[in-house]
Amino acid sequence: MLDLLISNFSIGFAAAFSPENLLLCFVGALLGTLIGVLPGIGSVATIAMLLPITFGLPPTSAMIMLAGIYYGAHYGGSTTAILVNLPGEASSVITCLDGYALARAGRAGEALALAAIGSFIAGCLTTFAIAFFGPALTVATQWLGAPDYFALMVLGLLAVIVLSRCSMLKALIMLMAGFLLSMVGTDLITAEPRMTFGIPELSDGISFVAMSMGLFGISEIIANYAHGTDGEIITRKIERLLPSRKVMRQALPSMLRGTGIGMFLGMLPGGGGVLSSFCSYAVEKKFSKHPEQFGRGAVEGVAGPEAANNAGAQASFIPLLSLGIPSNAVMALMGGALLIQGITPGPHVIATQPELFWGIVVSMWVGNVMLLVINLPLIGLWVKLLAVPYRVLAPMILVFCCIGAFSVHNSVFDVLLMMGFGVFGYLLMKLEYDPTPLLLAFILGPLIEENLRRALQLSDGSPAVFIESPISAVLLILSAILVIVALALDFRARRAAVAS
Repeated sequence: MLDLLISNFSIGFAAAFSPENLLLCFVGALLGTLIGVLPGIGSVATIAMLLPITFGLPPTSAMIMLAGIYYGAHYGGSTTAILVNLPGEASSVITCLDGYALARAGRAGEALALAAIGSFIAGCLTTFAIAFFGPALTVATQWLGAPDYFALMVLGLLAVIVLSRCSMLKALIMLMAGFLLSMVGTDLITAEPRMTFGIPELSDGISFVAMSMGLFGISEIIANYAHGTDGEIITRKIERLLPSRKVMRQALPSMLRGTGIGMFLGMLPGGGGVLSSFCSYAVEKKFSKHPEQFGRGAVEGVAGPEAANNAGAQASFIPLLSLGIPSNAVMALMGGALLIQGITPGPHVIATQPELFWGIVVSMWVGNVMLLVINLPLIGLWVKLLAVPYRVLAPMILVFCCIGAFSVHNSVFDVLLMMGFGVFGYLLMKLEYDPTPLLLAFILGPLIEENLRRALQLSDGSPAVFIESPISAVLLILSAILVIVALALDFRARRAAVAS
């Protein structure tokens, strides 16, 4: 077992330490930090905008860069949360509470250092978790047939609905919309056009790049112009970037607890940095001997959630690379990037693309070291960047989106499609619909349809095949229990709201 792990890591080190991949890892980490620092952009929109760039890169290089952007944004988001009280990333929302309070008390450098060190520790520990759990899950999935894959993906999507930020009904509507959009194009078996409405550009289906850039890029620009992104920046000189031993002793247990919470929740469908950071904050407040300090500058309120959101971000790669199930919107975009490269995410990736899997794992460790070096010395630069008006950034982002959407198929139709999805995404924001289930259903729709039809063909059209397979039956039962529990909780919440 140890020899195999050493052999696998040697493959990863050879891939991650090639000059090209080291450069792309650095570029991704630096760009991710920049995106996290600047409010109103976010890792989802950035990765969606950069998907066209990955076409000309090898799969391993493309994924290393995109992964660096993802966990780099979680690092950078804490800077904005602490200095401006405005989260650059959704996962840094909870950091605003105590991070900004510490900054106002003259301890901004200490808060920034705790966030960076906590994220570094969490990133390193989670990398080893990915190396252990990824191959183990892949071995387990070798027993799965078409009915089992179908049931597994259904369970994953239902978990996303339950954990979605909007109500269960709204999440279900988004899920159905994603399935419908995934069916546009040519039928997998009969090769007949479906729902193309006579438009030739839709014969190959809706462009994933145009849809994702519209839903998460253009809609963000519209929303930021509508609501504004200004905040009070801490402009006093930032001193003492290294926390004292006493503060580190106080923060280290929180970092380790946050890492464990982030690892667990990151692997769950619908999990990731946002859920992990909120759960970590609640746990730290529960464990604290002085819970009244939370919200007024508690060290644990920064260290725990920042470790949790970074661990959750990296752990979410496990279900994508091992099972082929993206656990959040960013992982759906990562899955889309792999599909564009001709690689279907799933259990076979580790066996057929060992350089890809182990290269990503090792690059995460390298990227975390780079982020620690990038973040602490360049804090002064990030503070200056916060003063850049959004009205200067937005037109550049819009132009970049248009170029990216056009470059995929050299089609003006894709640009118009992107704009249409941008308006649609903004309407979803206004109506409080979460577009994440739509994107996940769009990615998994063809795979679910393929496994459903294959299972029914093997059983001569009998749906009993999903019950006859023990694994499929257990997964479908778990799905039913999940839905019942979620409906019961939703009903209780509604009753409490009506009563109050």
